[in-house]
Amino acid sequence: MIDVVKLGGSLLENKALRHSALEAVATAWSSGKRSIVVHGGGKRIDAMLKALDIPKKVQGGLRVTDAETLEVVVSILSGLVNKTLVAELRSMGILASGISGADGDTLWAEFHEAVEGVDLGFVGRVVRCDPKLLAAVLSASFLPLVASVALGREGTLLNVNADSAASALAGALGAKRLVFLTDVEGVLDADGKVIERLDGRAGRALLASPAVTGGMKPKLRAALDALDAGVSEVLVAGPSLHRAALLEGKGGTCLVPA
Repeated sequence: MIDVVKLGGSLLENKALRHSALEAVATAWSSGKRSIVVHGGGKRIDAMLKALDIPKKVQGGLRVTDAETLEVVVSILSGLVNKTLVAELRSMGILASGISGADGDTLWAEFHEAVEGVDLGFVGRVVRCDPKLLAAVLSASFLPLVASVALGREGTLLNVNADSAASALAGALGAKRLVFLTDVEGVLDADGKVIERLDGRAGRALLASPAVTGGMKPKLRAALDALDAGVSEVLVAGPSLHRAALLEGKGGTCLVPA
């Protein structure tokens, strides 16, 4: 069965951590384990916005995306980040095909609802996935590498959270496992300690608590949505467990259905 792997945006900015994650992906692929990789690239987007003097706005862990910001998001995610990862995987002997979620209707999204009264602009919530293009890429023995950009109504491009995109794909593909490769060791409790195992009920209680903040909030929400969609387990794995997560199914935090 297919696994869906999400590469964290912060992880991608650290050369050593990025190499660790991609090496784990390459090793798993070479061993015969088939996967689809979804990536973000928030830090690289932040850097370009700063260089262009475009203000960064975040609400509820999601990037507020006006038309000017959308151009940067699409260019960085579907262009620079996606093709850099393709090239680095090729250097490890892996043939990858880099696409965006907008290609082939892979990710179809509606405009995201306002968060705490704030309109997020060109931000999408994935409502449908079409796996045909991914199936074609896999059948040609290429590793699919998907940038978190989706297609919206009337040809609109939408910025979608990469965690949510990976979750939606995992559910639509009937994936056995969704793996978040991150730069943190797992989901943390209120004392900052890694929670080794969470079921859906405990996960939702944690999500509603003050312990989950920032980027971990959409990640945990995406993990729970994947479980609801039928994914058997979700792993959140930091650098020390990248390889084990993909080869042995061991993560810092393992989330399972209630």
